[in-house]
Amino acid sequence: MPPVSHGTSESPGDGRPRIRFELHLPYAYEELWPALTTRDGLRGWLAEAEVLERRLGGAVTLHRLGSPTLDTGRVTAWDVERVVEYTLGGNERIRFHLEAVGTDSTVIRFVTERSVTEPAGPDAAGRADSLDALDRLAVWHEHFELLESALAGRPVDWITWTGARRDELREDYASLARA
Repeated sequence: MPPVSHGTSESPGDGRPRIRFELHLPYAYEELWPALTTRDGLRGWLAEAEVLERRLGGAVTLHRLGSPTLDTGRVTAWDVERVVEYTLGGNERIRFHLEAVGTDSTVIRFVTERSVTEPAGPDAAGRADSLDALDRLAVWHEHFELLESALAGRPVDWITWTGARRDELREDYASLARA
């Protein structure tokens, strides 16, 4: 499977910096949709969904595994097998837009934005304070690597997960920023 392409960061001046990724995956959207919208699917690569009402306006509570943080919010976009968006804690929006390419490939256009007025809680490696753009790029890059692994039948084992890959990715993004 090809590696995850680097994401981009933008600061539009509205106090809500954005992270974007575009992933081209060799899976039909019918295979991808459950990974983004079901408890079992999300647990394999992102978080434990303690509450997940799979409908527009539905409640969602995500427990970032390896972290004491619970993110509660709502499903703020729901177009079955095309678009799902979660707004968490009132300050973070994560959106997945799926587009079929033929019958056995899908593009995921992903965007997340987070208000910079509220600091982020500790991440899964226990680091506290706000996540800067490089940290956020590394976090989501790693999650998308974990998504690809989960889709290939190898969901993450959160008990043995260390965050070391995230640290490597952060340094990689820092190198790109310096170039």
